[in-house]
Amino acid sequence: MSSTSFIKSSGAIPAIVVGATVAATIDYSWAVSMYGWGMARAMAGGLLGRDAFQAGTGTVLFGTFLHYFIAFVMATVYFIASRKWTFMKQNWIVCGLLFGIVQYLVMNFIVLPLSALHVVKDIIRFNMLRDLVVNMFIIGLPIAYSVKRFSK
Repeated sequence: MSSTSFIKSSGAIPAIVVGATVAATIDYSWAVSMYGWGMARAMAGGLLGRDAFQAGTGTVLFGTFLHYFIAFVMATVYFIASRKWTFMKQNWIVCGLLFGIVQYLVMNFIVLPLSALHVVKDIIRFNMLRDLVVNMFIIGLPIAYSVKRFSK
């Protein structure tokens, strides 16, 4: 079976596209309501550095693109993992919540410190519980449900 026929027969495209789009859109809306458009500049700042906070509309659009790109990568990772560990589709609620936690930890303690902003967060901080819950429900569950719903 070729990789193209596998992608079509496995339902990869709808599982990844729907999951990533829903998760990214809800998360983006929540983040903008909490932090304003500075959130998109901060996303761009991960590659462009601190100058992104002084930049204009192009930087906001680039940050928005990066936000959705990261969601597509996360949905792809979840989909690929669910091919190996089928329990991820059967137990999508628990696995989605756990995936949200893992995603939070990877982003905050690996990606952000390595980014151009070099953000290092304390492991224990006031907003950590809120951020974990947001990642679990806004990112983990939509991706897990989409993989369960659309993949074969």
